[in-house]
Amino acid sequence: MRLLRTALVLPLALALAAAPAFAANVHRAPTAAAKKSTKTTKSTKASARSRRPKAQQSIEPERVSQIQQALIRVHYLNGEPNGNWDSTTIAAMQRFQADQGWQTRIMPDPRAIKVLGLGPDYSNAINARGGSFGDPPPVATIPHDQAEGFTLASGVKQ
Repeated sequence: MRLLRTALVLPLALALAAAPAFAANVHRAPTAAAKKSTKTTKSTKASARSRRPKAQQSIEPERVSQIQQALIRVHYLNGEPNGNWDSTTIAAMQRFQADQGWQTRIMPDPRAIKVLGLGPDYSNAINARGGSFGDPPPVATIPHDQAEGFTLASGVKQ
């Protein structure tokens, strides 16, 4: 019985192993749909050019006035804020950023905006009111069982 199984299994295994060696790769011509998809049309080129830029391109006049007021306050700009992102304002912002050791860009660096006091306002955040950022309570006010649990959990022996 064993000899019969071996006699049947061995030729079958050889046939399965040899089949990929004799297989040929068949290359077919592209279909009509594939030919159309490889071509670029005028509308495709136009839509690629009309994509929106990823970065901010301009600053609103109200925000420019705020930046100018901050630059005047720190003595990098003279005069009155006019709301125009002009060459004088750009030069003042670049000098400020260079003095901070930051890269000078045409658009203000977010760190510069924050240092000038114009960063985000979190005073109306959900957890801002009633939030406690003070020192933790003294150890003497923590219940003994709880303090002992903290000590055991920390793995530090006293």
